Amino acid sequence: MVIGTKGRIETVVDDTNTAKFAGSGTLDVFSTPNMIGLMEQAAHMSVEPFLAEGQGTVGTKLEVSHDAATPKGMKVWAESELVLADRRRLVFEVAAYDECGLIGKGRHERFIIDSDKFLEKINAKAVAK
Repeated sequence: MVIGTKGRIETVVDDTNTAKFAGSGTLDVFSTPNMIGLMEQAAHMSVEPFLAEGQGTVGTKLEVSHDAATPKGMKVWAESELVLADRRRLVFEVAAYDECGLIGKGRHERFIIDSDKFLEKINAKAVAK
């Protein structure tokens, strides 16, 4: 992993990513769950080129603030920067913006996993239920 690796992903606020649609509120504004999803996507996509065959990353921790609302029709994007790589643990600074400026920021942690082993463990959990 290369410290300083950056990621970016964008979307437009529409009926499918509002607080009303997500059930996280009653207004037709960009939802916090969707902002968080964009932040996670920016982070995981930024490090995929560094992963070995069969590896992936999973989100394990997120500490963010959602500081400004964004109306439908406006473009939003999230940016990430890898600030720490400690073996399998990856820590990112994340931020989200709309066309008027910063709407949220924080820190996101991911772990590198072997996808097949991870799924085996999860499937065993489902069977044990």
